[in-house]
Amino acid sequence: MTKALFFDIDGTLVSFRTHEIPASAVEALAAAKARGHRIFIATGRPRVIITNLGALQSRGLIDGYVTMNGAYCFVGDEVIYKSAIPTEDVRTLTGYCAHRHIPCIVVGEHDICVCQPDDRVRQIFYEHLKVTVPIPDTPLHEAIDDKEIFQLTPFLDEAQEAEVLPSLSCCEMGRWHPAFVDVTARGNTKQRGMDEIIRHFGIRLEDTLAFGDGGNDIPMLRHAGIGIAMGNARDEVKAAARYVTDTVDEDGIAKGIMKWLAVSD
Repeated sequence: MTKALFFDIDGTLVSFRTHEIPASAVEALAAAKARGHRIFIATGRPRVIITNLGALQSRGLIDGYVTMNGAYCFVGDEVIYKSAIPTEDVRTLTGYCAHRHIPCIVVGEHDICVCQPDDRVRQIFYEHLKVTVPIPDTPLHEAIDDKEIFQLTPFLDEAQEAEVLPSLSCCEMGRWHPAFVDVTARGNTKQRGMDEIIRHFGIRLEDTLAFGDGGNDIPMLRHAGIGIAMGNARDEVKAAARYVTDTVDEDGIAKGIMKWLAVSD
């Protein structure tokens, strides 16, 4: 029976310590793929900054992508689902950030930029997450006027998130880093992305496995046939999973796959 395996990137497939995919994870995914299973990425990153999966992409191991926390899903060159944030909510949130000089990353279908950047953008995206694609500093009106916006990433703390959320009637918020939150149109989570992918491939929900470590992975972990939290995940993420594997740096992906797919047999 073909199963669908969904993997978050940062802190799940890719180590925050080494900024690489452990060799054990690459080989475990290759073994799963060889047995006929499907491999999918489920990330908060937009396509333009998915730059750290070369070890998998070079071997043709990835069958499709859930990006922007479910707001934009594609298989090869085919976009199978996309859903933009309503314009009113885009203006409300970016206006909130502009008034308070809060950095906000703005993501369109094929582009990314940042408004009001400060040193946190450099430290987190370039130094911590090792994003290799420049994120241009763009005036707010150029970033949002006459454009479809699929994701906003404002550098809000949890108190600011709670303050602005009631003003965003058509949005979802997913946090996987303490410094910022990803915002998409309501209904767009990794759970939605998973459903779009398995519908496209004709795979049953009960035949899905999902691996994650962040708060934005919780809907996916709860929804999957088997949700697997990484050992480096926060407690609330582990509580949402059926099983907790080891950390990304202690071969957690390989151990989780071997337990549930027996790919080592």
